[in-house]
Amino acid sequence: MPKKSWIHKIHLPAWVVGVLALVFILRIPSFFEPYYYGDEMIYLTLGQGVGQGLTLYKDIHDNKPPLLYLMAAAAGNLFWFKVILTFWSLLTVTFFFKLAKLLFKSEKTVKVATIIFALLTTLPLLEGNTVNAELFMIGPSIIAFLLLLDEKLTSKKIFLAGFLFGIAALFKTPALFDVPIIVFYWLVTEGLTNWKKVFKDTLLLLSGFIFPILLTFVWYFFRGALPEYVKAAFLQNVGYLSSFRPGDIQKPFIIRNAPLFTRAFVVFIGSAILWFFRKKLSKNFVLFSLWTLFALFAVTLSERPYPHYLIQAAVPISFFMAMFFTEKSFEQALVVLPLALVFFVPVYYKYYNYSSYAYYLRFINFATGKINKLTYFSSFASTVNRNYEIANFLVSSSFASDRVFMWDTDSAAVYALSRRLPPIKYVVDYHINDFSGKSEVAKQIEANPPKFIILTTKYQYLELNELIKEKYILIQQVEDADIYVKKTTT
Repeated sequence: MPKKSWIHKIHLPAWVVGVLALVFILRIPSFFEPYYYGDEMIYLTLGQGVGQGLTLYKDIHDNKPPLLYLMAAAAGNLFWFKVILTFWSLLTVTFFFKLAKLLFKSEKTVKVATIIFALLTTLPLLEGNTVNAELFMIGPSIIAFLLLLDEKLTSKKIFLAGFLFGIAALFKTPALFDVPIIVFYWLVTEGLTNWKKVFKDTLLLLSGFIFPILLTFVWYFFRGALPEYVKAAFLQNVGYLSSFRPGDIQKPFIIRNAPLFTRAFVVFIGSAILWFFRKKLSKNFVLFSLWTLFALFAVTLSERPYPHYLIQAAVPISFFMAMFFTEKSFEQALVVLPLALVFFVPVYYKYYNYSSYAYYLRFINFATGKINKLTYFSSFASTVNRNYEIANFLVSSSFASDRVFMWDTDSAAVYALSRRLPPIKYVVDYHINDFSGKSEVAKQIEANPPKFIILTTKYQYLELNELIKEKYILIQQVEDADIYVKKTTT
């Protein structure tokens, strides 16, 4: 690995500026997307809650750490959320280029790696067009590795790198698996004879990692929401393990989590192989292999088939692919092994497939007037235009402080569009089903009835029938959605 510092005068070659320009151009269509993508809608709704003075996790709920919701609060709407992501992504690509330049002597390899990374984190192939935690968390992690791989590694840099890993984990907890990558890298490259230094540096790294997380604990303690924060942002995520196999929930712990243990064993065996052959492998190959192993373990924790999970592994994937296309060495052939593992994951777990070609063609047709706005919006989801109509009605018929309850898979989209919040802490149907219950929530709604209740024909809420019959009247119908307004009292 080249011995040189990454801390030098910032200079971007013309080709890097060109890559950044391409990333910006490829992200332009995302500025015109409608409110439709479920996760984005949840983030925006919680961001609106923060803007109205609600305390995350206690007053309004989701099960990720707080930084993404604070980003949404700062954005205020989907357009600015996408703009923030765009400039964050430009910075991320820039720091990736710096990391590639630190690791590779060949300018050709640096170019190929940077271009591949830019495309992987931008194209709809891995949902790069959507606002997701992975796109935010990889930036701090890349900077952390820049610090840790610097020739002049100091205690201050190790602590700061740990701090950045902690920031990444406050976007999404699987980022914590970036920490053992460097620890195992130290063990493999330094050897057990230098275990005391590795142990000391690891403690310092962990101290930096824990520090920002502890700060959030203190914050939510004084907000009176520490138990809710710990439970929602950390403990409830344990339930995501193997959550796409609900039929296994009644099986014994060992059997139910056997796939997870198998994947952990693969990481262990892979790390052991790297240790055994450490003297025959370059430090780069060891680092990228460890990064791939731990990233894929994090990616497959829940076994959910969402392509944007793979963004966590985009850095080592880009490096390995660049080595494959540009290097002429024994390791050029070896990279086939980790890349085979990378391609195995989306095939085995049947990841959803999103066509980049179709995405951009659709936007071009819209931009050139071949299709109108309604057709363009409906191409994202059949309920988009309905949700906009419902939101327009709510905006014109209520104040910002009025509460609305909608029982539908698109409830968060309506909350985000109308800038109206529910009377309970949960914003989508699966929150209620997974973390509470329809009967319990019905009691909460009865105790604090919202101005509007919206029900759709596909999603019945029988527990609210008596409340609606007694205190509400049907005021509007929008396609399959019935909008009930609370009766005024005299």
